Amino acid sequence: MSEHSGAVPARRAVIDLGAFRHNVRTLSELAKPAETMLAVKADAYGHGMVPLARAALESGASSLAVLDIPAALALREAGITAPIFAWMHDPDALFGEAAEADIDLGISAVWQLDAIAAARASVAPRVHLKIDTGLSRNGATEADWPALVTSALEHDRAGAVKLYAAWSHLADASPEDDGVALGKLRRAVEVAEGLGARFEKLHLAASSAGIRMPEARLDMVRFGIAAYGVSPFDDQSARDLGLRPVMTLTAPVASVKRVPAGHGVSYGFAYRTEGETTLALVPLGYADGIPRIASGRASVWIDGRRHPIAGRIAMDQFVVDVGDHQVEPGDEVVVFGEGDRGEPTAEEWAGFADTIGDEIVARIGARVERVHVEGAPGGAGR
Repeated sequence: MSEHSGAVPARRAVIDLGAFRHNVRTLSELAKPAETMLAVKADAYGHGMVPLARAALESGASSLAVLDIPAALALREAGITAPIFAWMHDPDALFGEAAEADIDLGISAVWQLDAIAAARASVAPRVHLKIDTGLSRNGATEADWPALVTSALEHDRAGAVKLYAAWSHLADASPEDDGVALGKLRRAVEVAEGLGARFEKLHLAASSAGIRMPEARLDMVRFGIAAYGVSPFDDQSARDLGLRPVMTLTAPVASVKRVPAGHGVSYGFAYRTEGETTLALVPLGYADGIPRIASGRASVWIDGRRHPIAGRIAMDQFVVDVGDHQVEPGDEVVVFGEGDRGEPTAEEWAGFADTIGDEIVARIGARVERVHVEGAPGGAGR
């Protein structure tokens, strides 16, 4: 998106590539000797897929993970040549195009292998066979696993695929549950090897286990949200982990008005002013990813201090009660950021909204311009 011309409010998500590079380097060093696969799915958790993918590969990641084949092809079209892994496929998936573009494919069912073979691509794609170790999403069940392995071996011998890896995904339910899942993956590999399979790579851990469960790092860790400076844990912040928040969400004050005591604010008058006060209007709402459930709980940063959101968050806007603080139209509102100056973080907003930090950053909408910088966001309340 181009720079705003002033025709619409300057809603901006400033993406600090320097912070992101720091995080990727930190996590990559932690995971060694395991390799780092950096997840840039969902437009890099709302941060912008292509620039974040390039920064990841320059900072310690050896490969990238996306959800589906179209996203992987978009990275190839952007000139990225590193290994790219995609694992969510429906029956109309572009297996032939993926093979020709040298995309690694996560495989959970025999029909997917048959569809790859039917595409008759000139290149045999590397396949990563997934065993369901308890998350109950995709991945072969223990009962279906031998047939999946046998089919992969047959297609490998026929030259349609290259059997490359076995993998799974943890539920992060508890250390005990994750330990059970690791055991299931190891047993599945033993079964596969008994059938003649030989895997070059095994991978299981994402951000949480990649940090706290060294035995699950195996050959590769698929780091996701931690690289974006949001903690995967409830008991440690990103800062506690030596990571830096990457996204700062800002918008200008759109209007200011002085109102008397008892004045209702926003839909339903869930908030009424306690005394004479100043209200500031901010042009961000739930259509931009601001969670409505945070109404009456959240605060934002304006001119060096926090102020509470007053009343219900609407589709396009919310109101802030700034009291007697001097605020003018055009003043910058920091919804969340690094937190160093006292502004809320995405992790705090997750608390305001009874959710996880992943959702807070990934849900930021298309009306918000992504601005990629190589250092801390300039002018964000400074």
